[in-house]
Amino acid sequence: MDSPRHDVTGAQEQEWGVAPLPRVLIEPLVRNALLEDLGRAGDLTTNAIVPPGHVGKTALVARQPGVVAGLDLARLAFELVDPAIRIEVARPEGSRIDKGEVIATIQGPSRGMLTAERTALNFLCHMSGIASSTAAIVAAIGDARARIVCTRKTMPGMRIVQKYAVRVGGGANHRFGLDDAVLIKDNHVAIAGGVAAAVARARAGVGHLVKIELEVDTLEQLDQALALGVDAVLLDNMSVDTMREAVRRVDGRAVTEASGRITPQTAPAVAQTGVDLISIGWLTHSVGVLDIGLDHRAA
Repeated sequence: MDSPRHDVTGAQEQEWGVAPLPRVLIEPLVRNALLEDLGRAGDLTTNAIVPPGHVGKTALVARQPGVVAGLDLARLAFELVDPAIRIEVARPEGSRIDKGEVIATIQGPSRGMLTAERTALNFLCHMSGIASSTAAIVAAIGDARARIVCTRKTMPGMRIVQKYAVRVGGGANHRFGLDDAVLIKDNHVAIAGGVAAAVARARAGVGHLVKIELEVDTLEQLDQALALGVDAVLLDNMSVDTMREAVRRVDGRAVTEASGRITPQTAPAVAQTGVDLISIGWLTHSVGVLDIGLDHRAA
């Protein structure tokens, strides 16, 4: 399914400034992916068919419109397999691309290009899919104040790059892990014996710079949260009308976050309630890839 178009171009030049991920963070991911693919004997197909000295040219080509994310990981996959491979980027990270558009051209030893192809595309297509879907949601809510944020519902080992792709698409990140902030949910409340007890224990157990957010399902729980002075409230699975009333009651005293099966179709109405954040888990746990192919070019 083609990703809706939007106005995000050139993430490295966007006003909010999406900094590239340091190599030290992404190299282990790319290296492990290559090792998984190469197994015990390397690329049997390519090594049997392609002569050792063959040099070729390929291009990363978009099969559908969207937003580019993950070029650094794709580039690194080719580089780790064969440092002689050279990549010339035509559409940089964060660029809006059309179907059929060339994202980058790649030249060098053909064996290395074909061996690294799938790993490079796995990262590039997955991260571009996240960035494209995020950008579509951002565009859908228009000028609303809400920021689109992702969650901890990420693929194991892939959180850092998935959350980066959300930023490339114009979204923002929720906490990166359990050690970033306190988010008190219903099970915490049940074990603590109530909201007040859960908040008190949280305050006693963390440092003064750690924010505390409380999940609330009803307006009554919200009132209790506000009385306790929490930093943020997670408005979980509330109707649009209830959410609008919740924002009115909060009146700027806490950050408001909407959550619960929010889709591209429902996001605009949620944004119009005045919430500060809209958290969407599927942006990282089940989003589709952006279809990008590696096409051979005549040398």
